[in-house]
Amino acid sequence: MPLYAGLMSGTSLDGIDGVLADVDDGPPLSVRLRAHHHAPFPAALRETLRGLNRAGADELHRAAVATRELVGLGAGVVRRLLADAGVAARDVRAIGSHGQTVRHRPPGEGVDAPYTIQLDDGARLAELTGIDVVADFRRRDIAAGGQGAPLVPAFHAALFARPGLDVAVLNLGGFANLTLLGADGSVRGFDCGPANVLLDLWCERHRQQPFDAEGRWAASGRADAALLAAMAADPFFTKEPPKSTGRDDFDAHWLDAHLQRLPPLAPVDVQATLLQLTASTVARDLRRHAPRTAALHVCGGGARNLALVAAIGRELPGVAVAPTDAAGLPATAVEAAAFAWLAHAHATRRPGNRPEVTGARGPRILGALYPAG
Repeated sequence: MPLYAGLMSGTSLDGIDGVLADVDDGPPLSVRLRAHHHAPFPAALRETLRGLNRAGADELHRAAVATRELVGLGAGVVRRLLADAGVAARDVRAIGSHGQTVRHRPPGEGVDAPYTIQLDDGARLAELTGIDVVADFRRRDIAAGGQGAPLVPAFHAALFARPGLDVAVLNLGGFANLTLLGADGSVRGFDCGPANVLLDLWCERHRQQPFDAEGRWAASGRADAALLAAMAADPFFTKEPPKSTGRDDFDAHWLDAHLQRLPPLAPVDVQATLLQLTASTVARDLRRHAPRTAALHVCGGGARNLALVAAIGRELPGVAVAPTDAAGLPATAVEAAAFAWLAHAHATRRPGNRPEVTGARGPRILGALYPAG
């Protein structure tokens, strides 16, 4: 089986997840992990990347410097994967590198010039690792009129679909997105709204910790009904798919604007409300778009937030809610594995998008190739 690496750094800005995996198209698709590694972002890089999500001075220079550091960190992850697996660089067919999203303005109301920006440098990554790199996956879908996101439903469909059964995959990264896999073979997917992006922000602001471990802080608070209703009234939550979002829509300014309109709340209760916002919006979307779902496979860093997964389960009685580990792939490795698979799709000249998910005019081969030599 050909061997690929996948690198993913999501909107939660926690770091880079990397996998080394054998990919066999089957059918069914088989993805066998050889190694998995996470490299956290240094605090200064995380702050720089967060700042690049909004307008600021000397953005081009700051973005270029951050890209160089980001790619160096990614190359270090690849070297660690090779060492852990006992594999030589020459044995890896390609690296699928997502890069770091800093702006995402997909087609939609009020968007005259759709675009998406992921900081990455495939040429430098190829030079540092000696491995071919496939990068810049999202812009091809945008060019075809799509949202450029989510891209992982094609991978989810190949790996998790079960004939005759409605199942869903929920990725809880900075944002929550659902993949709906119908019993009839249909595939749908879209972003639901914020997840770790606001939970982490609030925890860092009030606890000086990058995230709320297992959701224990949120679980000690009480969700505020008025704040929850105000946030849930955002037009994004009732927008029909295809739809995608990012820090351009949901960030500290969005949260603070809601808080300023209400009486002061204890920080722990705000955290509890943010957790409930994610749980209730995900559950509402699943009930609305796939009411016969039997199982919900949860992946992403948020799958380790036990309070959040439990809250989603309470909102969805009768649905088996569990991390993807039980289905054969560790929850924190799924997105990186998806980009290893997307590199494979590019190498074999196969489409990596699902037009019914992104709204693109048709299937497209995603990514740009940067040969190592």
